[in-house]
Amino acid sequence: MGKLTTCAISFLIAAALGTGSDAVFGQTVFRVIDEHGNVTFTDNPGRGGEALELAPLPSLPPGLSAATARMATPATGRPRGKPGQPFMPYDHFSIALPQQGARLPERSTAVEVAIAPPLRDDHQVRLIVNGAISQTALHSDVFWLTGLAAGQHELQAELLDSSQRLQHRTPAVTITVP
Repeated sequence: MGKLTTCAISFLIAAALGTGSDAVFGQTVFRVIDEHGNVTFTDNPGRGGEALELAPLPSLPPGLSAATARMATPATGRPRGKPGQPFMPYDHFSIALPQQGARLPERSTAVEVAIAPPLRDDHQVRLIVNGAISQTALHSDVFWLTGLAAGQHELQAELLDSSQRLQHRTPAVTITVP
């Protein structure tokens, strides 16, 4: 199993368990395949399966999350839009992390988008890396970017409305992977 797959599994298991990377790091997870070929992951060695050692998940420094950026950029008090309403521009839409010029210690990073007011229920964000769609549109302001090659990369986020039309694009953020 490749490093990318292991990292993705670590991320999914951490999200499913509702824990941070500290709780998942260093634990053994077992990959179990049932008689129908379905794959599940468990921390119960009694279920058998292949033992996997999870790679540590990178974490964001305390106080540097998109939520912090949203608090630092207050919305105008406009109520959050509801699906079906006409598109209303956002007051703030930018990549909060990683910051412009960041040198990543690893080939993966969380990408946090600061959005104010909060993302409407019928809007989505997609991640663009070096001019190409890296991750399809999701109703999320955090993305996980893995497998970056050494060199410089340009990140942007795009905001799509309920009809999947492009409404906003963040300024480019250039990062470097050693």
